[in-house]
Amino acid sequence: MVDKIYDVVVVGGGHAGCEAASAAATMGAETLLVTMNLQTIGQMSCNPAMGGIAKGQIVREIDALGGLSGIISDKSAIQFRMLNRSKGPAMWSPRVQSDRALFSGCWRQALEDIEQLDFYQEMVKELIIENDAVAGVRTALGVEIRSKTVILTNGTFLNGLIHIGEKQFGGGRAGEGAAKGLTAQLNQLGFESGRMKTGTPPRVDGRSLDYNKMEEQKGDSKPSKFSFLPESPTLVKQHSCYITYTDLSVHSELEKGFAQSPMFNGRIKSIGPRYCPSIEDKIHRFRDKARHQLFIEPEGWSTVEVYVNGFSTSLPQQVQQAALRKVKGFENVRFFRPGYAIEYDYFPPIQLNHTLETKKIENLYFAGQINGTTGYEEAAAQGLMAGINATLKINRKESLILKRDQAYIGVLIDDLILKGTEEPYRMFTSRAEYRTLLRQDNADLRLTPIGYDIGLASKNRFQRAEKKEQKSKQMIQFLRNTTFELNAINEILLKKELPLLRQADKFIRLLSRPDIDRTDLLDLNPIQLYCLLNDIEDDEFQQVEIQIKYGGYIEKEKSNAKKLQSLEKRKIPLQIDYHQFSSLSSEAKEKLSTIRPKTLGQASRISGVNPTDISVLMVHIAK
Repeated sequence: MVDKIYDVVVVGGGHAGCEAASAAATMGAETLLVTMNLQTIGQMSCNPAMGGIAKGQIVREIDALGGLSGIISDKSAIQFRMLNRSKGPAMWSPRVQSDRALFSGCWRQALEDIEQLDFYQEMVKELIIENDAVAGVRTALGVEIRSKTVILTNGTFLNGLIHIGEKQFGGGRAGEGAAKGLTAQLNQLGFESGRMKTGTPPRVDGRSLDYNKMEEQKGDSKPSKFSFLPESPTLVKQHSCYITYTDLSVHSELEKGFAQSPMFNGRIKSIGPRYCPSIEDKIHRFRDKARHQLFIEPEGWSTVEVYVNGFSTSLPQQVQQAALRKVKGFENVRFFRPGYAIEYDYFPPIQLNHTLETKKIENLYFAGQINGTTGYEEAAAQGLMAGINATLKINRKESLILKRDQAYIGVLIDDLILKGTEEPYRMFTSRAEYRTLLRQDNADLRLTPIGYDIGLASKNRFQRAEKKEQKSKQMIQFLRNTTFELNAINEILLKKELPLLRQADKFIRLLSRPDIDRTDLLDLNPIQLYCLLNDIEDDEFQQVEIQIKYGGYIEKEKSNAKKLQSLEKRKIPLQIDYHQFSSLSSEAKEKLSTIRPKTLGQASRISGVNPTDISVLMVHIAK
């Protein structure tokens, strides 16, 4: 096996590694996935869930391009919820509670079904570098594996250090060792590295909990799914989650352990995720709050293990247990394992191109937490794009760089490359300036043609997306041309206690009203007949409804995106010396010299570069 020269070697079998390996191999690259433990491929290291605010949109985008995270999530789901239903469709975000063991098993099976993909269990200790380009990897046992490209997706394993109270030990996650050697080599090659922190809560025995004292949180009555493929399963039965709360007695118990907390005694110096703080950080920073919400999440169909979401901690185990036992429903809780914090190495992502290839070493790609991000979904998206771009480069084809008005994935990567991050980066809908365009419902229309063109999305996917778009356009035209019957509509308005209409109008005007939705019209003869004759599925009708109701907002965002495209087309000379311009601010000179943006559009999004600096560059480029 090691005599073979691979097209792509992927280091790490987490979410980024799985997507990178599957994308590269599906696109025809001879691919090898190297991981320290083949039994933990696709493992959910933290909470057993996929999706959520903005993250759900990313999973649907991965699926639309031809990635596997959406399909795996559907196959292993135990509960589905569409979040933010009370808001506009730009904010709707799908989320599934997952069966942890089933999720990992489905990933393993899906990867083993890809013919071009090989596997090898070992720790990669260093890269083989020749003429400033990567040429393969070398393992801890000295095995050399040659390849044309390498994608590093090391997660939290690079010099990982686990903290539980005053105890600390090396590890990439509970029960697994840390990866050594790579950081030192990359530093010697000129890469800048840093340390970040993340944490995880205790896992407890569900049989020891009193759910009658908690609020039940059921899934949607009509659950949807992530994948656009019809063969991807939809949930028939669902597992409930539960909600409970801390109180001042819990906080008092936790504070007893602060002196032993690595968060407060200086052992942990790195930065943790701002939007997912530990429980001790919450009660320390938000002393005005008398309680904090805890989500009680089952780990799967066939286990009693429970994940206590919201109670991430690195306090001593006895403190964790004493505090949890004061939470309603947890009076007799038994631990499976305590919560812990983990510090690990990352590499500021401004050292990458938008393809996720490193600037210093050719054919070397970084994806996932190595780039300073947090979350399965962000990691999977980066892995997918790294796998795609490594394969395209091998085949001497144009790189795939998604724009900010094309995908949340484009926003994610653009933010990382141009702004960098000093804390674990997490995606939010507020980070996207074109979120009305980047909805979860239209990810297939936006991205499946792109996935098909590069050889990742199947022909079946492409044809379904084409058909969906065509049927949506035809139905909008039908609604624009068809007049509703006045009495039938007034009956609907009467039931909804709305003012009656005095004259008939076109259906498109009716559906544009905020107080009327498509479900109100399904039983009307013209609509019912049209849907029946044209085989209109609910997601297609939903697409029509959104385009009609939010057409003005959609067109406005398209117009704004088009205006900014002029800056994206203005290329900046690669060898430009920014220090020659006395009119540029000192901060702009430093940031532009470090990041080396390729277009004026990219330069305009760098923190510290102001409109005056862009004007100076525009004059220079024009000359």
